[in-house]
Amino acid sequence: MRVAVISDIHGNLHALEAVLTALSAEHPEEIWCLGDVVGYGPRPNECCTRARETSAVCLVGNHDLGVLGTLDLADFAGDAATAARWTRGELREDAHDFLASLDSSARADGAELYHASARDPVWEYVLSDPVAQATLAVTSAPVILVGHSHVALAVTEAGSRVAGGLAPDGTEIELSGARWLLNPGSVGQPRDGDPRAAYLLLDLERRLASFRRVPYAIERTQAEMRGAGLPEPLAERLERGE
Repeated sequence: MRVAVISDIHGNLHALEAVLTALSAEHPEEIWCLGDVVGYGPRPNECCTRARETSAVCLVGNHDLGVLGTLDLADFAGDAATAARWTRGELREDAHDFLASLDSSARADGAELYHASARDPVWEYVLSDPVAQATLAVTSAPVILVGHSHVALAVTEAGSRVAGGLAPDGTEIELSGARWLLNPGSVGQPRDGDPRAAYLLLDLERRLASFRRVPYAIERTQAEMRGAGLPEPLAERLERGE
């Protein structure tokens, strides 16, 4: 099976549509979304609709849960909390119900999926070797997929340690012979210095992973954020990929 993995859309419809357009030429059999469909960005309802229409598997992320009211917004940083409150006021009933129906982890075709980590599927960032090693230690699938950090990563078991790290555009990983923890990066708010929308292609039969980036109209998303009165730093960071 060929699968596309996306994560952290964050209400950025232009980035999501750019990824979906790129995927139309790749012909994956399924799309798996690792959560945070909303939060930060200006088009939460449309992103929920597109995620519902296109994803065979979709998880709920911490920002989704904050918008739903399941998590206390006091746990979010200032601009993130401001954006979540705005999103609460904008979210339609159908989008609310879609997000409320989702879980923060799943299993699919020999892979384990988590929004954040296996130890804490909602909050823990996998951004260090010890945390990556801990998630690999409490899982068993050959491929572990995480999002949340907005950083594309490929980490594998290497004896008693882990190896790997950042996975920039064009990185190709042979998955056979080892267990891998992969983060596709963020569709709507990358934080690894590359502002382009990120996604991951998995060929589960050939055991290959391909990390991809695609440009989108960042200035259109920024204009929509400013028009909605969302915090300016959230708009500015999109062009820097941070």
